[in-house]
Amino acid sequence: MSEEHFASVYDVLMEDAPYAEWLEYATSRIPANSSVLDVACGTGTFTRSLARQGYKVSGTDLSMEMLTIAEEKSRVESLSIPYYRQNMTELAGFNDLDAVTLFCDGLNYLTSEKEVEKTFKHIALSLKKGGIFLFDVHSPYKMEHVFDHQLYGENGEEISYLWFCEPGEEPLSVHHSLTFFIKQANGTYMRKDEDQYQRTFIASSYERWLKDAGFIDIEITSEFGRASVHQNDDRIFFKAVKK
Repeated sequence: MSEEHFASVYDVLMEDAPYAEWLEYATSRIPANSSVLDVACGTGTFTRSLARQGYKVSGTDLSMEMLTIAEEKSRVESLSIPYYRQNMTELAGFNDLDAVTLFCDGLNYLTSEKEVEKTFKHIALSLKKGGIFLFDVHSPYKMEHVFDHQLYGENGEEISYLWFCEPGEEPLSVHHSLTFFIKQANGTYMRKDEDQYQRTFIASSYERWLKDAGFIDIEITSEFGRASVHQNDDRIFFKAVKK
């Protein structure tokens, strides 16, 4: 499936995503009027939420099709948000930012330790001293139990989909196989297939790589920062401050 088609159905998959809770987590940790870069912004739903809160926001994503949709939606809302096509492992052109966000398990699309380490170092370079980095990842429990040979689906009027998860080849990884049925103007449905791969690592590894990249005061929580981490949590949150 092409990036263009996946971008067109991305918001359907994300209809029930907890954007309000991500926003509360971020705004309670990033001072008002800060300059914020939203990495792996997708179609910009969370990016626009930050802008509506008064932050000076930019967004990056690897998919030009995602960014095109994000720009269109920002124009509709009369929000001035610059978007850039960049790979998070090679993030460049940003300096002295107050904060960087990377939510919705965007980091889990990096499947090697080296890629995560490179991303952390590039993000640190983009932040000012004392700048804040916020992100979340799938937990090991979610990879091993929640995603283990699970089938999800949605039967919608315009778009229906089947989503099958199975363990990947690497430790704590998952292979997502998605099939979409998209209604056409003539009433028929077009089938599109998409394969995605994600991987996570244990919290202590992320903590070590953050320290190696020059971050301090690392806060590791669950439930959008409301609780300490437990073994069966499905999402883990990190806050780190640039030294």
